[in-house]
Amino acid sequence: MNKSEIVAKVAADTGMSQTALDMALGKMLKAISDSLAKGEDVAIAGFGSFTVRARKERQGRNPSTGETMTIKASRSVGFKAAKALKDAVN
Repeated sequence: MNKSEIVAKVAADTGMSQTALDMALGKMLKAISDSLAKGEDVAIAGFGSFTVRARKERQGRNPSTGETMTIKASRSVGFKAAKALKDAVN
């Protein structure tokens, strides 16, 4: 399911306009992205939590040449599903 399908489903369930829902969903995703960019965790009750995880600099290998290379430190996003979401899936 992609963003437009989510917007269409919620619009059908609530009777709200797709334009308003698309804008609201976009603003919500931007707020989550902005918080994560600042290093803040985001928790949505009943759904899950997004966390920023730090990766240390490490040694890797170039797959085409076999040459050793340094992979720089970075940050990534982790997601942990809430119990309610896990139960709904199972």
